[in-house]
Amino acid sequence: MINIRPFRGLRPKEGLEDKMACKPYDVINHEEALELGGDNPYSFVHVTRPEIDLPPGTDPYSDQVYKKAKEALDDFIQKGYLIEEDKKVFYIYRQIMKGRAQNGIVGCTSIDDYGEGRIKRHEFTRFDKEEDRINHFYAADANTEPVFLFYKRNADLKKLIEDWTNKHEPVYDFSSEDGVRQMLWIVDGDETIEKIQHLFLDLDSLYIADGHHRTASSYKVGLKKREENPGYTGEEEFNFFMSVIFPEDELYIMPYNRMVKDLNGNTEVEFLDKVGEKFHIQAMDTIEEPEKKYQITMILGDRVYRLTPKEGLVDEDDKIACLDVSILQDNLLAPILGIEDPRTDTRIEFVGGEDMLDTIKERLKTDIKVAFLLYPTQIGDVRAVSDIGEVMPPKSTWFEPKLLSGLFVHRFK
Repeated sequence: MINIRPFRGLRPKEGLEDKMACKPYDVINHEEALELGGDNPYSFVHVTRPEIDLPPGTDPYSDQVYKKAKEALDDFIQKGYLIEEDKKVFYIYRQIMKGRAQNGIVGCTSIDDYGEGRIKRHEFTRFDKEEDRINHFYAADANTEPVFLFYKRNADLKKLIEDWTNKHEPVYDFSSEDGVRQMLWIVDGDETIEKIQHLFLDLDSLYIADGHHRTASSYKVGLKKREENPGYTGEEEFNFFMSVIFPEDELYIMPYNRMVKDLNGNTEVEFLDKVGEKFHIQAMDTIEEPEKKYQITMILGDRVYRLTPKEGLVDEDDKIACLDVSILQDNLLAPILGIEDPRTDTRIEFVGGEDMLDTIKERLKTDIKVAFLLYPTQIGDVRAVSDIGEVMPPKSTWFEPKLLSGLFVHRFK
């Protein structure tokens, strides 16, 4: 039983949506944030990355920055850039990229569903990143960005979304800078709101696609506010966090590739000999991305190879070990290149997204010695790992398109 509820969202005044919407805080660096917000006073990056409006060199994790986020959000409201719904509503958020559409229901999910394991994770979180979002959400007194969740395919929810979007006009319809069409519908019909809630009550689980730190942080902010309000009823807004929830069959996962700066003291010949102990190696004339599971493309200098695991190397009954990212990590990155913990080893970098191949080619000309192209993790793999309470290796999934920030905000009061 999944508890989802509507909320009185804050959203851009009509006509400002394309100016306000921006990429999530964790996929842009400081320079990109400065560029986005520099000549655009409407950009929501002033809320999600408020250090851009403070003196250069300001610690992005200082109390001053979190206070500035609250000031920026309040300023957007006061100036009328953000408007609040008259009643509690759901939204339907559609993104169309290269002809593929994904349709998510925007609502608030329960911190108890997360705490009790009904909203399932597939990644570990880092304390420092959790703490940052805890401080940000707590200071802003709001979820400024949503969590990206998914559910098993559901015909009733699919029909509900189709019916509503066919019968109503979107409040926003624009294309973001990356060419993705962004559409938003307000779901304000009482009967439809109630039906959405009932349909989610029939679901056993939701799964985190993207936003593990935002989820964990929202949970901890909710617990903190419960401590501050011992007479809480469970209905207060801080008991819920803003999510966009998609059907699994509409999601698109891109590969999350690996680049390594050295061969761990091996010559290229020694390295290839060691790789050949675990993998079949086939020379290739051009760079080709893997076409199926258990294929890895390796780019070593100006040479390209196709790697496939040797017989008996993969235990297909082990949900973790049979992942392509695990096969690479357990049989090559760790034992040959000495990368035991890819989360902390500075010799490895990860690259995903639409321009990843161009990025890899450029880096191979400078500081990267070897790169690995992987077949994308499948959504069924994410669900299978989540269902057994395990986590995937770091950087296993890259969901595209990313959810934009600034199209909806959930306040705790």
